[in-house]
Amino acid sequence: MTFSTESSPSSLEWKFSQVFGERSAGEEVQNVDIISAIEFDQSGDYLAVGDQAGRVVIFEKKANRNVLSGNYNQRDLEKMDSGDTQHPEFQYKTEFQSHEPEFDYLKSLEIEEKINKVRWCTTFNGSLFILSANDKTIKLWKVKEHRDKVKKIKEMNINPVVCPENTLLAERSFVSGQHQQSLNNGLFLEWTERMANSPSQSHEGYAKVADAGDGARAICRKVYAHAHDFNINSISNNSDGETFVSTDDLRINLWNLDISDQCFNIIDMKPPNMEDLTEVITSAEFHPLHCNLLAYSSSRGFIRLVDMRQSALCDRSARILQDRGFCGSKSFFTEIISSMSDIKFSNDGRHILSRDYMNLKLWDMHMENNPVAIYKVHEHLRPKLCDLYNNDAIFDKFDCCLSGDGLQYATGSYSNVLCIFSCGVGSEEGIRMEASKNPFSKPHQKPFSRARRSSLSNLRRGFYRPGNENSSSGIDDFCNLNSKILHVAWHPRANLIACGAANSLFLYYA
Repeated sequence: MTFSTESSPSSLEWKFSQVFGERSAGEEVQNVDIISAIEFDQSGDYLAVGDQAGRVVIFEKKANRNVLSGNYNQRDLEKMDSGDTQHPEFQYKTEFQSHEPEFDYLKSLEIEEKINKVRWCTTFNGSLFILSANDKTIKLWKVKEHRDKVKKIKEMNINPVVCPENTLLAERSFVSGQHQQSLNNGLFLEWTERMANSPSQSHEGYAKVADAGDGARAICRKVYAHAHDFNINSISNNSDGETFVSTDDLRINLWNLDISDQCFNIIDMKPPNMEDLTEVITSAEFHPLHCNLLAYSSSRGFIRLVDMRQSALCDRSARILQDRGFCGSKSFFTEIISSMSDIKFSNDGRHILSRDYMNLKLWDMHMENNPVAIYKVHEHLRPKLCDLYNNDAIFDKFDCCLSGDGLQYATGSYSNVLCIFSCGVGSEEGIRMEASKNPFSKPHQKPFSRARRSSLSNLRRGFYRPGNENSSSGIDDFCNLNSKILHVAWHPRANLIACGAANSLFLYYA
């Protein structure tokens, strides 16, 4: 990635593209419908969204009709030659229930079904693989089209000479050997039920079954459980396509995708005495090119880079990225607002983008002492840190993302505002737009109640103070704390950003 002084926020004009799950004016949003995770796959053809009800919804890119039909006019050919192609548009593909609410009887702990993270895995044989995690459990899902099977059933030639009774026996004997499979995909099970209920099935009956089964289905391949004492805050796939890490507040575990009953603890920050705890792990990310390099952030504002080839327990950091150039006055809130909630590598692996409560910071792997750029997101809220602390808003965790070329950066803020920054001179202010069909208008959305999250990080908040949940007096003039964009994702090959505002998924392009 190379930096250019000619780049500026005004070089890209952002426009509304699509919205999924848009709510009408005055409609109350249920907490279970709030988006909690967003992720594009490496090709950019698929988009996964998780919510607080434990569901994962998958969208796929729409096919270009002109490309499919082969009909091009002169203007389309000129756009294709110049590289000015139409921005990607997405459509609903499928959804599945990834996690269910559980209860840990040993610890008397209720485990929410909320999806904390989703990550795409390497695609094999046309099937999609995706990891989804709640507070305690990670699952590997396989999403596959079953149109081929539908076509085979639809093209079967039923012999009209065979009597219905013999046909029923033949079909039952054929399905009996695949009884377990019929329960999984539901296709043959529905077929046999139709045969049993109506012995005189015709060709039209089979066609209806085929049409009803057209689509995609998700199958849980692996369950990675019982490895975390504290809530999982991040998962990251390795570039080798075989392993991934899961991170909680004190430990990072290394898994093999094919082995679900064993993992290796590579980082352990738990002190012998919990009273000596000074920091927790907030996020972890594998290097996009080198499978041996892993970066993780902490609540003290550090980014540690470890080389897993050095030792089995990566307790010694190969490099520590820290902002040592901070010269401002320190206060009670300094350490809280410096806690990093998310980190992302650029595609070339040279730079790391981090997000704390106040700023976006861009780091160079070769510069340990200072970030190469700082983009202010919540500087206008600095006079209100005390109020933000009283209602726990100061502990909100915002995601960050960057473009494929590494020159554009995005994150969320309050009042459903999406912040986009560019590398270059005069780009510190960036672009701020509301998550709506009219992105540059004033927000007029009804606030919703904010769900509280249980984590070891809450120990740093002190005891819960009842009555302060909605104590936002004095901050309403600055922003709406109940409406916020926490989760964002950038398309890997196009200037397209997906962001979640409550239960709505908004997409913007440039």
